[in-house]
Amino acid sequence: MPTYQLKINGNTQTVQADSDTPLMWVLRDNLNLVGTKYGCGIAQCGTCTVHVDGVATRSCLLQVSQLQGMEITTIEGLSEHGTHPVQEAWKEIDVPQCGYCQAGQIMTAAAFLKTNKNPNASDIRTAMQGNICRCASYNSIEKAVMLAAKNS
Repeated sequence: MPTYQLKINGNTQTVQADSDTPLMWVLRDNLNLVGTKYGCGIAQCGTCTVHVDGVATRSCLLQVSQLQGMEITTIEGLSEHGTHPVQEAWKEIDVPQCGYCQAGQIMTAAAFLKTNKNPNASDIRTAMQGNICRCASYNSIEKAVMLAAKNS
């Protein structure tokens, strides 16, 4: 089985996995970074979103062999103590209901706010539309992203 050196959350990790193993399973099964959740397995729901070189990316289809030399950030690495502005806004607005999709939602919002520091409601809806929430917390998510933008 091949060995890969991956830079995850600022640390170099050595993992053994088949070359076509999705990053999501490497994170969860090899590295015990279980904040990244499995949703649909076809990159349509956003639950498995991580940052790859700062870009929100679905980890369920991204093969481990594609990631050499790239910086990967998971929800665990977004901030050491859960104090990233998006995480703080999520708590203040009390966004989660079931919570299953929230790591992917937060990772998408954090990447979006790096490129748009002053979004309007339409910008937020467009940026977040690829993330599905079974509980339909979309209004709270929009409010939290707006609050995070103001507090960043």
